[in-house]
Amino acid sequence: MVRIQDSADVSPDAVIGEGSSIWHLAQVREKAVLGENCIVGRGAYVGTGVQMGNNCKLQNYALVYEPAVLEDGVFVGPAVVFTNDYYPRAIDPEGKLKRGDDWEPVGVTCKQGSSIGARAVCVAPVTIGRWAMVAAGAVVVKDVPDFALVAGVPAKRIRWVGRAGVPLEAGDAEGLWVCPQTGDKYQEQDDNTLVEVS
Repeated sequence: MVRIQDSADVSPDAVIGEGSSIWHLAQVREKAVLGENCIVGRGAYVGTGVQMGNNCKLQNYALVYEPAVLEDGVFVGPAVVFTNDYYPRAIDPEGKLKRGDDWEPVGVTCKQGSSIGARAVCVAPVTIGRWAMVAAGAVVVKDVPDFALVAGVPAKRIRWVGRAGVPLEAGDAEGLWVCPQTGDKYQEQDDNTLVEVS
């Protein structure tokens, strides 16, 4: 069953997966695709043709502009903004109002399990890696590696995190990191790459 609050504005051309909920004053535009068990919070915006996998959460007032792609299990915190224009202008050089075909949309891609903290801004085009975490208030202007915790303006990696989202602790071998919550192990391959140890 899909739950859509009466005050939400959901295009009949949008595809909403089973078990998903769209809350008060949210807007889901034409040709947007939401997977199963997604939550779109109060006042959130999902742009035309945005693709969302299963089990994604958009918190209140998140703005996800097209052509963003969210893989399964992505968390987007309150008031997050995903931009979609290289060089935004309201008018062209002659002073005429720009229209939809006057610019090239670019998107933000969020890989599986990634999380974007409250009021962060992701400046397209960027990719947020698998299970990465963007701290609240960060401004992301370049790609974020898998399992990275980034913070600041502009955002920089400050730690590694595991699937549980908890900062990893140094293990007993060089480049080995361990999740204190799950015990899962990760190997740092270089300064910008972390992989799970099977």
